Amino acid sequence: MQRIQLSEHFNFKKLLRFTFPSIVMTIFTSIYTIVDGVFVSNMVGDTAFAGLNLIFPFIMILGAVGLMFGSGGSALIAKTLGEGDKERANRYFSLFIIAIVVVGTVFAVVGFSVMPLVAEALGKDATRETVENGILYGRIWMCTLPFLMLQFSFQSFMITAEKPTLGFYITVSAGITNAVLDALFIAAFGWGLAGAAAATCVGQVVGGIVPVLYFARKNSSLLQLGKPRFEFKALLRACTNGSSELLINISASIIGMLYNLQLLRLAGDGGVIAYGVMMYMNMIYIGIFSGFCMGSAPIVGYHYGADNKEELKNLRRRCIAIVLIFGVVLTGFAEALASPLSALFVKDDPAVLELTKSGMRLYSLSYLLMGLNVFGSAFFTALNNGVVSAVISFSRTLCFQLGAVLLLPVFWGITGVWLAVVFAEAFAIVVTVVLLVVLRKKYGY
Repeated sequence: MQRIQLSEHFNFKKLLRFTFPSIVMTIFTSIYTIVDGVFVSNMVGDTAFAGLNLIFPFIMILGAVGLMFGSGGSALIAKTLGEGDKERANRYFSLFIIAIVVVGTVFAVVGFSVMPLVAEALGKDATRETVENGILYGRIWMCTLPFLMLQFSFQSFMITAEKPTLGFYITVSAGITNAVLDALFIAAFGWGLAGAAAATCVGQVVGGIVPVLYFARKNSSLLQLGKPRFEFKALLRACTNGSSELLINISASIIGMLYNLQLLRLAGDGGVIAYGVMMYMNMIYIGIFSGFCMGSAPIVGYHYGADNKEELKNLRRRCIAIVLIFGVVLTGFAEALASPLSALFVKDDPAVLELTKSGMRLYSLSYLLMGLNVFGSAFFTALNNGVVSAVISFSRTLCFQLGAVLLLPVFWGITGVWLAVVFAEAFAIVVTVVLLVVLRKKYGY
């Protein structure tokens, strides 16, 4: 099949073909994280599963720096390619990869050191065993944090390099590695929660190092690693462009911590277990939105750099139509699959199983609205406007969702916790639509 280039005109079929590998890639990234949960919940126990879910949001805050460099850096690289300067694009690419490794190493050392303090703070209403499990799991993850950041960033860089399918194959390989080692370390060796964390770490090394080896040599993509030049403005622009993606993930992690605190208060460890199951499923559903937006962003960035306003209009119309259709379909799937997916993780406690099923059905209503908000943020990142992108991200997470998860449980108890995200997405969609309308003339889309 002929390779689709960023410079082409995109109809619905071509847009879906180009973004399909990145959609599947993000789904697989989610699945191999979920594999840990399946093995731990079924073979290690509920307390270990609760500890895993307790510390996971903090791990994702640190890993999100890779997403920031990947999305923000890709936007700058795609724009530079659209301007016809491939040499400068490769300089930027090499600089960003080195920056990720350096920052990732520093964060890993700091994260390992503060893990007990973080686990104690997040698990103040949890059992001691749950807190200890969280510390163990988190510290093992820190050993390969730079590779996790690289893997996250390459998900965007691969698409910009016109190699989304290769990115998909690498992610699948990392996921299979994790799943096989989970079975070996947990089921065969009996290493428990530590085995789950170790299996994930090895998978992250595969996902982070293989792309480095590919881009370090001559290849058929648009990008190649070479001798970088320190350019502070380029780093600043990449961080600014990607600030919304960083904010999304930091906000989601902070919200996750707040959910856990509220649920520990209202339902004990069972609430954390229920929320953990829901977040695993949410990773897949939102991964479809994120994968599509990640796949389409370099196309938008390229045509913005080439000043092709007609194609920007075409991309904006088609992308919005696609994410809205995705939203309806995903909501239907989430409602229908709430019961069997809950039973996959929760087997021995009927009360927790029922809590998980009811929460999942309420939470899934947010998918009707979420796609447009995710697209709006990614669209402005691709246009190299990280500030507007961050406004959308900030409003739907730290502003509206934070307020909802604090306020709604006062009136509706645990039902208010599950509905917080629905209210947040509804308010945020107003912000997204207003910004898309107000800025349409400035960018010509």
